[in-house]
Amino acid sequence: MEDNYYYKGLRRRMVEELRRKGIKDERILEVMERLPRHYFIDSGFEEQAYQDKPFPIDCGQTISQPYTVAYQTELLEVKPGDKVLEIGTGSGYQAAVLAMLGADVYTVERLRPLYERASRLLAKLRPGKLHVYLRDGFEGLPERAPFDKILVTAGAPEVPENLPGQLATGGRMVVPVGAGEVQEMYVIDRLSPASSGRPASQRGLASFGKANEFKETRKGRFRFVPMLKGLE
Repeated sequence: MEDNYYYKGLRRRMVEELRRKGIKDERILEVMERLPRHYFIDSGFEEQAYQDKPFPIDCGQTISQPYTVAYQTELLEVKPGDKVLEIGTGSGYQAAVLAMLGADVYTVERLRPLYERASRLLAKLRPGKLHVYLRDGFEGLPERAPFDKILVTAGAPEVPENLPGQLATGGRMVVPVGAGEVQEMYVIDRLSPASSGRPASQRGLASFGKANEFKETRKGRFRFVPMLKGLE
């Protein structure tokens, strides 16, 4: 893997474009200027790696366009030391961004080839605290809950019922929701602890008095690959 002045120049241009499109968190922009996106995509696309568009990766999946990565990360409001669950490791790029922001990142991937490739790359790059799991994202990671933040990087047909309960009180989840080609970006904030006796990590949004325990807002329309169940 090579990173040179040419790629660094392209990253600076990419970051300026993200600023023009409304990304305001300079920490995110600084991380994305440092992190070589071309490491995370196929070599045939290296020359285009810093254009603001998605690219195909293995298993019919994509690496999200830089604006989407920055926007979701900005919505998440990651602070150093936050314990973050990412659903959908994919190429590993978004997980690396979160880790470089100082988060303790737990990322899960359902597709074994992507899990293995991302695990190798992230172990080589060592962007920060990162733990990669081969798991069904709909189940989350209850044995590691609660999390300060949860980020879903695939389009869920509805809010996955097992995930909101894995948020700590005061935590936030960002998830694109919609069964069609276009999804609505949901931000779900946990306002108060669970009110029933079941462990929080085992219950979802539908199990709670949502108005009292969660606040849900919507933040625009995006396109993601669909979130699917099971391992492959």
